[in-house]
Amino acid sequence: MTLFLNIAVDGIAYGMILFMISVGLSITMGLMRVVNLAHGGFALLGGTFAHWLAQENGMPFWPAAVIAVLVTVIVSLPLERVIFRRIYDFGDLQQVLATIGLTFLMIASVNLWQGSSLLSIPLPDSLKQSVDLGFRTLPVHRLVVIAVGFASILGLWLLLDKTLFGIRLRAAVDNRSTASALGIDTDWIFMAAFGLGAGFAALGGILGAEILPIDAYYPVRYMVLFLIVVAVGGMGSIAGSFIAALGLGLLETATRYLVPDVSTIAFYALVIILLAMRPQGLLGRAHA
Repeated sequence: MTLFLNIAVDGIAYGMILFMISVGLSITMGLMRVVNLAHGGFALLGGTFAHWLAQENGMPFWPAAVIAVLVTVIVSLPLERVIFRRIYDFGDLQQVLATIGLTFLMIASVNLWQGSSLLSIPLPDSLKQSVDLGFRTLPVHRLVVIAVGFASILGLWLLLDKTLFGIRLRAAVDNRSTASALGIDTDWIFMAAFGLGAGFAALGGILGAEILPIDAYYPVRYMVLFLIVVAVGGMGSIAGSFIAALGLGLLETATRYLVPDVSTIAFYALVIILLAMRPQGLLGRAHA
């Protein structure tokens, strides 16, 4: 019983981190049609800013986290306007090469600023405690991560399905020229969506630093994992990314607990089988 509870709590928390980081990648790849392999770099930037504020300057965790997310969003907006807006018109291979180049640019910048060592983000005492359920104690940090993850999926659903912004984003994606002719500022819509994805990546990087440690090579180390979430969920599907992240988080955690010697092999083998059965992803549309 204790083993399965550990797998459930750790797996769901891990899945929530994967979702927060990967959902922006799902938006850019599925909705905006951009292969953005630099997306994990925004999680790195968020974690690095939070480390600098909290660890090196003594700022409390939550203010440091909020400021780090905001700074990451602010950094992402001119990047979208100056660089990514040109990448949108590239072919797939050119997009891959350009965004990989941006990834290494981010890595080199963080490496120059903070070095290649682990960038810890000190948690407040409130997040280091545990909640006693009588039969089991659960880490508060894991519970907060899970709560923020559920709040994120709810907030994104409301934003993209129930607001004018979401309607305009879908219109811009379906036919950008028609949307522009109808008076929709598609440039602003794309930039806002890009900044939103970068902000969620930063939030996931900060909250998940205890699970996915931050260092300069973070975007390269976890790039495949983030892409798997998008592929398994179905590109452009927020709900699909959520289900995939949750399922993959539980799957990888279970393999680490149950078959630690072959956990990586078991995890990727199961992912390959799943993608072979559903190449369009869980909630993606099959190509005619």
